Amino acid sequence: MTAPTTETAPGTANVGVIGLAVMGSNLARNLARHGHTVAVFNRTHARTLEHLESYAVDGAFVGSETVAEFVASLERPRRIIIMVKAGAGTDAVIDELIPHLEEGDIVVDGGNAQFTHTRRREARLRELGLHFVGTGISGGEVGALNGPSIMPGGSKESYAALGPILESIAARVDGEPCCAWMGPDGAGHFVKMVHNGIEYADMQFIAEAYDVLSAAGMSAPEVADVFREWNTGELDSFLIEITAGVLDQVDPVTGKALVEVIVDAAEQKGTGRWTVQSGLELGVPVSTIAESVFARAASGDATIREAAQGVLTGPSRALGDVDRERLVDDVRQALWASKVVAYAQGLEQIRAASEEYGWDVDVATVARIWRGGCIIRARLLSQISDEYAAGGLATLLVAPSIVAGLTERQDGWRRVVGLATTSGVPVPGFSSALAYYDTVRAERLPAALVQGLRDNFGAHTYGRTDRPGAFHTLWSQGGAEVQVS
Repeated sequence: MTAPTTETAPGTANVGVIGLAVMGSNLARNLARHGHTVAVFNRTHARTLEHLESYAVDGAFVGSETVAEFVASLERPRRIIIMVKAGAGTDAVIDELIPHLEEGDIVVDGGNAQFTHTRRREARLRELGLHFVGTGISGGEVGALNGPSIMPGGSKESYAALGPILESIAARVDGEPCCAWMGPDGAGHFVKMVHNGIEYADMQFIAEAYDVLSAAGMSAPEVADVFREWNTGELDSFLIEITAGVLDQVDPVTGKALVEVIVDAAEQKGTGRWTVQSGLELGVPVSTIAESVFARAASGDATIREAAQGVLTGPSRALGDVDRERLVDDVRQALWASKVVAYAQGLEQIRAASEEYGWDVDVATVARIWRGGCIIRARLLSQISDEYAAGGLATLLVAPSIVAGLTERQDGWRRVVGLATTSGVPVPGFSSALAYYDTVRAERLPAALVQGLRDNFGAHTYGRTDRPGAFHTLWSQGGAEVQVS
């Protein structure tokens, strides 16, 4: 084992980490544990010294006090992973690094950067002969230490030099690393953004499942037992697993279930909002993900909620005399079906962005590397990956095994949405997912009327079902129709 040092050893480290907060420090430790000599640097040198003193047992580290020393300690091509707060801080670190780098060196941004910023940074560094790799890293601080899911973008050339290192520290499922090249420039951060959008939806579905079961009179520990049972079957996933733990937690002050004393206002950091904004720009209806983002916003709008409580009337939320066993099974089915819709929307968004930006992202590979390490890891992702790998899918929803699953579960799904709605229990995630399912399967939609209205007030034209071309009705001139193209 190499003793910790702050003396720069030129060219001895094969990878470097800048930023030693919890995520950066744990990632550096993971790298060291897998046999890599890791150069570490933090703007506050005391943090670097603390890391060296605390984690020498994990492997070989080389500490530096200046950026120049840090860069000098790395072998060529230099592989530098930036783990600082996204935004201006990332640009500041890049600016400081550039004067010390040489052609072919690789700069990795492991933060939750907006993919448009990654595209800008990649183009800038490419002009300087440098590689910039926007990399999504999912799994939180535990994943960073023990094996995350890693979604790198950038050039193929950079992945040839960087990939083996990242794959060595990633989570593994069936012997395969949960890490793969996603595509050029912003592809990696885009995939991570959508991952987080799906994560928002998944947590919203879980919260709604808990709310419906609570409205049936089940206590938090009873619902925890339900989630624990679900985690042994088709819903097996990280989020289902930790939900049981959260619901089981007792508040030591009041003796109540902790979930009952936590303020019911969900916060967010922005990736879910970015997913929705991108969906709008691409014209991809990520409606279920959007509802989860809006549900968080609504939960935190204290002014409106306080104004409405006691003023707006409705059902009491109590589900009444229901068959609990059947309700639990119905909620399970609603949860599975809604999760499938969220995955379908998110993966379609990735495919649309891939076409828009020329990334050539392989959706089956995306699902494969999400099977382990990341927050949305789930048994379902193996099925999804296999279906996309088989090829020819216009949407996940028409994959043979998924069609069978949705057909089997939709009656329970509809019963949950109907019962919750008539009882006054809000289920925006479940209902939005079901509405999307019914929208895409419909042979005809009322969008025809929308087009008629648009043509009436704005002469926006419409298409016809019986012949090609664009048409306009002279609404104020007797209703005659003219073909405009």
